[in-house]
Amino acid sequence: MRNLRAAAPASFLAPPAPPLLLPPSTPTPRGAFSAKASPAAAAAQAHGWCPSPRRVGRLRRRAGAASSSVASVEDAKKDVLVALSQIIDPDFGTDIVSCGFVKDLEISEALEEVSFRLELTTPACPIKDMFEEKANEVVAALPWVKKVNVTMSAQPARPAYAGELPEGLQKISNIIAVSSCKARPQDNNKSGGVGKSTVSVNLAYTLAGMGARVGIFDADVFGPSLPTMVSPENRLLVMNPESRSILPTEYLGVKMVSFGFAGQGRAIMRGPMVSGVINQLLTTTDWGELDYLVIDMPPGTGDIHLTLCQVAPLTAAVIVTTPQKLAFIDVAKGVRMFSKLKVPCVAVVENMCYFDADGKRFYPFGQGCAAVWNTSPLRFADTANSSGDTGIPEVVADPQGDVAKTFQNLGVCVVQQCAKIRQQVSTAVSYDRSIRAIRVKVPDSDEEFLLHPATVRRNDRSAQSVDEWTGEQKVQYGDIPEDIEPEEIRPMGNYAVSITWPDGFSQIAPYDQLEMLERLVDVPRATTAAVSS
Repeated sequence: MRNLRAAAPASFLAPPAPPLLLPPSTPTPRGAFSAKASPAAAAAQAHGWCPSPRRVGRLRRRAGAASSSVASVEDAKKDVLVALSQIIDPDFGTDIVSCGFVKDLEISEALEEVSFRLELTTPACPIKDMFEEKANEVVAALPWVKKVNVTMSAQPARPAYAGELPEGLQKISNIIAVSSCKARPQDNNKSGGVGKSTVSVNLAYTLAGMGARVGIFDADVFGPSLPTMVSPENRLLVMNPESRSILPTEYLGVKMVSFGFAGQGRAIMRGPMVSGVINQLLTTTDWGELDYLVIDMPPGTGDIHLTLCQVAPLTAAVIVTTPQKLAFIDVAKGVRMFSKLKVPCVAVVENMCYFDADGKRFYPFGQGCAAVWNTSPLRFADTANSSGDTGIPEVVADPQGDVAKTFQNLGVCVVQQCAKIRQQVSTAVSYDRSIRAIRVKVPDSDEEFLLHPATVRRNDRSAQSVDEWTGEQKVQYGDIPEDIEPEEIRPMGNYAVSITWPDGFSQIAPYDQLEMLERLVDVPRATTAAVSS
């Protein structure tokens, strides 16, 4: 997918940084690394995501020729990990051992039985069954193994965000915004008419069918669609009198909140009041542990959308449109909005794209303009329309139909892209103690560069370091020791990291600011070989 990157806000522009001072033996930080594939990625490209039967046979013969037994439990564990390292995760391009998927590895005292758990990033992993099958296969190929016990699990639900979140959002792993970007902000009472709510509901139930814990938040206060599209027994939201939190209603295992379930119908209120209502409904709801929260965004790209993006750490966005060029103009506008907010758009759904008749396929609006993104074309389907009106999502009413298959592909795309985004965010910035430098690899970039910790700390642009009115630097160059080291670096969604320093200061460092520092510090570029030596 193509990302439209915005320029850094003026408040993030740092003055020229001082020269980086490192011990003589330390390689010079800052430099573009060549984007060479890792050995694991090369193996993934050469062999696919898992070993072929021929490869497994070679491993079995090689292991059998070497030894039919192992000397100790530790040696046995090494054998098992080496065997499992042959399985490559296709999304990360790394073996499952390096990804940290292998947990609770145990070997019996007789050195005959192996038990372990594969903890995947999401319970909706589309290839979890293949992971389980291949893990059994490669471990059973070891000559001393007589029995293999593999248990599949998923990481606990937690946001990829280090800041203070409302209590209701603290146990949600991924928040997906589904937006059409149609209608003007002042016309929020108008429906976009492209099927955004239909896509939101069916995507949510597709993810639930893949094994994930899912919730839906209907953010359209002026025209809530969720009460029409689903049929929960309890159609009124209830507040917990003790915690003062909203208890979401539930239908077929999916939690949901809508202003339409508040007993108020459609809202008649001004913009600031609407933002407050949406904020309250979203943040004070007791969502519990969720793998995915799908937000059905209201039409447009106005204040409500900015409020949602500021309140909730969105993982990704899905844009819904129709194939006409005029509609695609709104798509480009929405992508630009999400790009400025550092929310990647992972897919575009072209609704009402085609219909089949007399053995032929017809495209009444042309074949679309969104081929540059992950595009899911949806045909004209009267069943999808009737299912939405009767309160039963189409993917539930006909799970083997063409519409359900399209949403299955969309669900796989969303799961894979969210996993990649979380992986990129979690490893974007780290501290390498061996060379006393901060490693930075901004998401969606193939280059890695290094920054001196003191340079990053001195160029903090918050109100604690720079006077907001005069621009005067409060923290002077000499106030920060050269040997300062960060205590902790944690991601702040898709746009920044939080760095905790020994003096207790917590610095928010946007990726834009780190890239600006990398460009402003005038030192020679380091090569991959120089840094690794």
